[in-house]
Amino acid sequence: MSDVSAFGIAPSTDSSRRRDALGVYVHWPFCKAKCPYCDFNSHVRNGIEQTRWRAALLAELEHAAREAPGRRVETMFFGGGTPSLMEPATVAALIARTRQLWDTAPDLEITLEANPTSVEAGRFAELADAGVNRVSLGLQALDAAALRFLGREHSVDEALAALQTARQHFARYSFDLIYARPGQTPEAWAAELDRALELAGEHLSLYQLTIERGTKFFTEHARGTFALPPEDDAAAMYEHTQARLAQTGRPAYEISNHARPGAACRHNLIYWRYQDYVGVGPGAHGRFAAGTAKQATRRASGPEAWLEAVEREGHGTAETASVEGRDLVEEALMMGLRLADGIDRTSFAAVTGADPVEALGEAKLAPLVAAGFLEISPGYLRATSAGQQRLNALLQRLIA
Repeated sequence: MSDVSAFGIAPSTDSSRRRDALGVYVHWPFCKAKCPYCDFNSHVRNGIEQTRWRAALLAELEHAAREAPGRRVETMFFGGGTPSLMEPATVAALIARTRQLWDTAPDLEITLEANPTSVEAGRFAELADAGVNRVSLGLQALDAAALRFLGREHSVDEALAALQTARQHFARYSFDLIYARPGQTPEAWAAELDRALELAGEHLSLYQLTIERGTKFFTEHARGTFALPPEDDAAAMYEHTQARLAQTGRPAYEISNHARPGAACRHNLIYWRYQDYVGVGPGAHGRFAAGTAKQATRRASGPEAWLEAVEREGHGTAETASVEGRDLVEEALMMGLRLADGIDRTSFAAVTGADPVEALGEAKLAPLVAAGFLEISPGYLRATSAGQQRLNALLQRLIA
């Protein structure tokens, strides 16, 4: 088994492995328009009472601090929706209050997702002043026709300008692209990827287009309005992506995420390592230690329902549950096998109380190892490249 740092993941001795480490996720549910491929909790509204929303987010943040007290916040992530539509003053207030409510790491990672329209890029200086030190841009494509198909409101030129602005204000930046689009060939994707690499910094997120239930694309795809590339072409694009990014020093550390050594998104590593985090805002989830189990929380999804609940109760929690035993093991497996380096067996046992290899058993693991989909070492259980390409099917076999 190779050293974890080879995959862009911070070594196991880094501060994010502290037992008291905590991530804070803040969800901003609003977008200018709903993208046809998106199944996230995002909504379009004509007007947003920014001051009212700021007060509610701060109130729920304080509730989250009571849920998970005495911890050290290592990462903070503003997701959406489109959090670059938040007023920078709201972002600043949430960061400042987080620092007051918890102990925070000296190198606290604060990521904000942004769209590359000129209006939002114009806020980057204020967001940096507010404390954001990492930005993730939703470019999605470097082709004008593809951007129109994906329902994006920015042009290629706007995307490039926003990327340049991000470089000026943030030491760490990343951007997303979607490939295996209708009509796209492996050759066309290879050319687009090379162009992306000329623009990239330390991190890239590269997602294969999937058709999610409840989206506009789901309906259109079912009607035959468009077709995805053949499976062989999609597989060729995935394999080229892995090889090309590794060649340029940004190997995959997770199925869709690539980074230079040590430059992985630390907040997302908290999820994939099944560490603790709290969620603030509509639809936000949390998982944090509660004795030998994990407390799972989910906030109300609808923006208005969440806002009214917070103003009435001080939080918008719709559901709480205890995750323990087999459920704890299965959740940790589903997250950890996404990582290129797989599951650290010692850390897994510390969180779940079970060794993953022993919990799954020889009968399930042996045929998958023999088929080349899993690898087992004294320290790790990991999905091979072939296993990661078929991760959903692999997980079904493991947790059935």
